[in-house]
Amino acid sequence: MTLTVLTYNTLFAGLDGSDDTRARAQVELVNELRPDVFLMQEAKGFDANGGAWLYALEQRIDMRGFLAIAPRTGQNVAIFIRTPLRALSFEADGANFHHTLATLKVAVPGSELPVTFISAHLCPNGPEVRRREAAYLGVQAAPDRLTLITGDFNSASPHDPEPEDWTALAPHHRARYVADDLRGLDRSVLAHLEAAGWVDLGHRFDAAATPTVPTAGYRDVEFATMRCDYLLASQALAAKARSYQVIRNAITDAASDHYPVLAIFELP
Repeated sequence: MTLTVLTYNTLFAGLDGSDDTRARAQVELVNELRPDVFLMQEAKGFDANGGAWLYALEQRIDMRGFLAIAPRTGQNVAIFIRTPLRALSFEADGANFHHTLATLKVAVPGSELPVTFISAHLCPNGPEVRRREAAYLGVQAAPDRLTLITGDFNSASPHDPEPEDWTALAPHHRARYVADDLRGLDRSVLAHLEAAGWVDLGHRFDAAATPTVPTAGYRDVEFATMRCDYLLASQALAAKARSYQVIRNAITDAASDHYPVLAIFELP
C-alpha cells in the first residue's frame, strides 16, 4: 500500500478569532493532497463545545480524528486517518510534554506490522525543556518497528546551515533557540533523537534543507529561516520511505506560519 503522510502546524487551527479564512484554506489543501494520515499541531479549540470543531473537520476532510488535549497550553495535537487504515490504540501524554503528545497505532492493509504515528509539538521556550521531552521520544526508536514521529520540534538540525537571518532575530526570540554557548542555534535535540536511532527523512531526501518556517505571510515573527518541522522514522519505516516534500505554494504561504510537509511510504 502507498501511504501518504502529512504533518502541519496550523497556527491555532487556522482560526483568527471568528475569522476562519486560514482554516478553510487548510481544508482545501488537505483535500487536494488527500493524505492517508494527517498529523496536526496547534489544534487549539478542538476540545471546546463537545469537540464540535474536531467533528466538523472530520466531515470536511473525510478522515477520522484522534485528539490529545494539552491541559496547560490549549495547544492540542491531533492525528487523522483515512479508510482503510484502522485504529488499534490511542494515547495522549499531557504530563511529560509542555503541550501534549498524541500516539496512534494503526493497522495497514497488506502490512504484517502495525504502524505507530506520533504527533509532537515540543516546548517553544528553550532547549533544556526540549531535551527532556526528546528523552521520552528517544526510547521509542526501536529499529524493527514501524514508527513515525512528526511535528514542530522548535529545533534546528545538526545537518543544516546556520540561518542567514539568525542574528537579525530579536534577542528575546533568539533566546528560545540559542545553543548552550549562547551563539548559534541549538542542535542538540535533533542530535539526541538521531543518536537514539530516529532517521530524519528531510535530511535523507532534501539536500536543499528546505525551511519550514517562517512562511511568506508571516515573515516578521519569532523564527529564523530554518527547518523546524520534521518527520523522524524508525529504521524499518525509513527503509520504506519513497519521497519527502515541504509544500510551498500560494495556499501554504498564507495559511499558517509553518509550511506543511508531505512524505510517501510503500508498505509492506
